[in-house]
Amino acid sequence: MDGTAIIVILAIAGVASVLLFALKGLLDQVPDVIESASKARDAWTSFRRADPPPPVDNEESPIAA
Repeated sequence: MDGTAIIVILAIAGVASVLLFALKGLLDQVPDVIESASKARDAWTSFRRADPPPPVDNEESPIAA
């Protein structure tokens, strides 16, 4: 029974370490995701605020009649 308890404890510790490693990898990516989202939001707002081109004045066109 002592050997089984040790195996169970080691298995739980192994699973916990793998989960912590995966969680750390996920959390390391969060700042990059936030930065990318911020850049995308800034690009979208600048796209939406773009001024339309000024209207073309047809009266001053150099067409000979």
